[in-house]
Amino acid sequence: MASIFTRIIHGEIPCHKIAEDDRFLAFLDIAPLAVGHALVIPKQEIDYIFDLDPETLAALHVFSQKVAKQIEKAIPCKRIGVAVIGLEVPHAHVHLVPLQNVSDINFEREKMDLSEEELAKTAASIREAE
Repeated sequence: MASIFTRIIHGEIPCHKIAEDDRFLAFLDIAPLAVGHALVIPKQEIDYIFDLDPETLAALHVFSQKVAKQIEKAIPCKRIGVAVIGLEVPHAHVHLVPLQNVSDINFEREKMDLSEEELAKTAASIREAE
């Protein structure tokens, strides 16, 4: 059975896309820790990030760097935090979280509840910051 991320890649589930190429996709988390919290995924469905071949793992981080720089231009923050948890969805992914302080990347705290309009506006701002 395809992961929720594979279903997003195939367009079966909508997302607020930030960036995409032939190997990777970046989109906003719908339950973010901060405005601009994004997920970066390989289009190849692999459960565990460290099961990616070395070239794909490196390319995922290079693609994530590009997305992080876009987020940083669009969302006022001190840094972009990077997290790989890997427990919630069986598809390798990287979280990019705009940070003001270290607690902004605490995954145990309550998530934000943003409207579709807010998510769409944020995604557009990040895409335009390229």
